[in-house]
Order: sequence, then C-alpha cells, then structure tokens
Amino acid sequence: MTSYPLEPTADEMRAMLAEASERVVAHIVSLPDQPASYDTETGRAEAAARREDLPEVGAAFEDLLDTVFDAAKPTFNTAGPGYLAYIPGGGVFPSAVAQLVANAVNRYVGVWIAAPALVQLELNVIRWFCQIVGYGPGSGGILTSGGSLSNLTAIVTARRERLEDDDLRTGVIYTSDQTHHSVRKSAVLAGFPERCVRQIRSNDRQEIDVAALRATIAEDRAAGLRPFLVVGSAGTTNTGAVDDLDALADTARDEGVWLHVDAAYGGFFALTERGRSAMAGLERADSITLDPHKGLFLPYGTGCLLVKEEQALRRAHATFADYMPAMQHDADYVDFTDLSAELSRGYRGLSAWLPVKLFGIGAFRQALDEKLDLARWAADELRARPDVEIVCEPRLSLLAFRLAPDGVEGDALDELNRRWMDAVNRRQNVYLTGTMVGGRFALRICVLSFRTHLDRMERCMADIDAARAEVL
Repeated sequence: MTSYPLEPTADEMRAMLAEASERVVAHIVSLPDQPASYDTETGRAEAAARREDLPEVGAAFEDLLDTVFDAAKPTFNTAGPGYLAYIPGGGVFPSAVAQLVANAVNRYVGVWIAAPALVQLELNVIRWFCQIVGYGPGSGGILTSGGSLSNLTAIVTARRERLEDDDLRTGVIYTSDQTHHSVRKSAVLAGFPERCVRQIRSNDRQEIDVAALRATIAEDRAAGLRPFLVVGSAGTTNTGAVDDLDALADTARDEGVWLHVDAAYGGFFALTERGRSAMAGLERADSITLDPHKGLFLPYGTGCLLVKEEQALRRAHATFADYMPAMQHDADYVDFTDLSAELSRGYRGLSAWLPVKLFGIGAFRQALDEKLDLARWAADELRARPDVEIVCEPRLSLLAFRLAPDGVEGDALDELNRRWMDAVNRRQNVYLTGTMVGGRFALRICVLSFRTHLDRMERCMADIDAARAEVL
C-alpha cells in the first residue's frame, strides 16, 4: 500500500479487479441454480444485522467482497431466469464492464466540450433509440436513471411547451386508471395539485377509453381549465396493455395537447414486427419514456426520454451561469445539462453503447421475439388447463390469469388465487406476482429476462400444475 491509501498501486488494482471478477463470474454462472425468491423475514433480519457505525480504519478487500456478495442475496432474484414478476431486470454482462470503465475513467459528460468523443457515443445511443421508435430528424433525448425521472422530465417539458407560467394550478393532465403511478407522483413533484391529474377509465382490454378522454377534456375546457398533457401507455405494468396510440395522437392533435407515451416496459419491442404492430402510432407521440434496463436488458439505472423535437427539452431546461463554458446549440453538438435537470451525472451512454456495438441490435431483436413467443406459449398452455381463465391476453410479453373453478366466487375466489400464487412461489423455481383486474385478483407472468428460455417456462408450468393440485 502506498503512503496515499486512496491511490492503490498498479499491482493492487490488478489484484482487486481479479478478485472481484472471479466473484462476479461465479455469481452469474450460478444464477440458473439460485432460488427465484428468498424469505422476506430472513432478509429483514440479515439486513438489520448489517447495520454498522462509520469505520475509522480500513478492512481487507477480500473480507469486504465476502460481505457484499453475501448481502447480494435478494428477496426477489430479479436477475435470475425464474423471475417472472413485475417487470424483470436485465444486466447483460458487457454493460457491467462498461460501467466499470466509465466509473474508472470518470469523465464529465454534462457538457460536450469536456469529453466530446464520449458525449458523441452517448448521442449515438440516443439516435439509435430514436430510430427504433420511428422518430426522424430533429428528435433527441437524454439517458436518465429510469422511467420515473423520464416521466418527470416529460411533464416539465410539456408544461413549458403548452402552458403559461400562471397556468400551473389550472393545467390538467390526463392518464388512465392503468397508468404507472410514477406519472401522478411526477405531476405532484412538477408542482401540480393531485386534483389536476385526471384518471380516465379503461375498457375491457385495460386500454384508456378515448371517448371518455375526449369528453373529459371538453368538460374541463368548459370549466375554464387548461388541458395540456395526455399520457398513454405502451405496455402497462399491471397487465401489459397497450393504449390505442393512433387514437391518442389524433386526440392530442385535435385538442392541441402534448402526448407523452410511457413505453418504459414495452418500447423496445418496437424492434420486432409484432411489437411495432401492437404499438402502432408510437412515433406520433411528442415524447416517449423508454427503459433500456427493461426491454434492452441493461443494468438498473439506465432509463431514457425521447422527444420528437429536441429543442423542446432545451427550452424547458437550459439555464446559464457566468462560470459555465460556452454551450453548444447546433444540431451536431449537445450539452446534456441543457436537456435535463442534471448537471452532475454519471456516464450512462457506455453501458448501452458497448453491448449494442458488441452484439449488434439483431441479437436484442431475437431475444425480444423469443419473449413474445414464450408469453404466447404460456397463455396457450394455461388456456388448455381446467379451471384456468386468461384474464388479459399478452399484447407483448405479459399476461394475467386466474383459477376460476365452478362454485367459487368473490372474495373466496381471490383468496384461492392468492394461495395458488404462494404455492407456486414456495417452490422457488419461478417467482410470480399478482394484481387486481376488474376488481378481482389475478396472477401475472411477465417474460422479459434475457436469461429466461423455454426450459424455465416449462418448469413454471409444472409448478403451476403442482400448486393447482395443492390448493384445489
């Protein structure tokens, strides 16, 4: 160790990397054999046991790695092939390497002049994403920490584009009753009272009722309010529903409001023919939320907001100070600080750029097509089983279903399905979650891990059958 402990020697750095890489590879290789979930109470107790005071002196690196990898045992094993709950996380390995490089090199990319070539790599990623959703010249965007920050940035941008400063308390946002809760949260954080967020009912396909939306907008205008933003969904967390995006785009055009589409879960299915068909009209939105840490299988912390007109982001976010360097304002050079609330930000671009360049986008398209196939396979398998009802057919890779035996109704039916789900999860080969659809409890399967293949889905069906026999 040098006399400057924060500056390890070259040999010490190599030793740290070697030890850490061995642990990482061993962990990833073991994922298929790890339980899909762990006991919550045990996890709570283990977490409490790790509370500690501020250390004054250092500890051995190997001992600290022991602590980290032991603590990495989750309640939900989101990285494993059996995680079919919520929206699975990604984590392609080259992205982890990219994050190591980005953090070690530690370049500032908030302004173009600080690291022009690295900024350009991130701009390449943004332009690739614009191509995927069908945006043309003049479009742009930013990489964010996730869909929540993307939705917040979209609301701020729509507010600046469609409202005057004095309209904050009369501006109205329209969502469906299936829209992700981050939209309402973001609206409140952006300064809107909750009463300014209208929740429009959904139809029997869990899509926003466009006729009801138009009627509500008309009522609000008549009451002296200022409709300015409609939020559609391209793959809801609840059931995977996709709104009629063309109809929403027509409504936004007719009403002069901003259309934002939350496509955090579903957006990257636009790489596939079936996904593009399901999300027809996506390219007509003024802004789109994507989560590369979902549909592009990248590590958590990689979100994205795209806008049809990049200048709208700049008009909403650009500020200046005497000590700032000269800012870039032409089409070829972008300062990310002008496009979002972040001044200091990590270099997110490399974790997306490296795997796409390494594998090619075709590999991701193939994986997404496989997830669509597996979800439809699961729906067909479940439909063929006695007493099983498909509540929501898979529009993308998410479906909802339940047991519905004769003579069991109401709360008793909900309780039966909760026990069925728990019996599946206890086997620890897969992890499912539930939701409420039409006031009734249903189980969900969401296939989006790049590590999930037919063999795991077959194991899932075997557990579903065994659990069904257990609870009936």
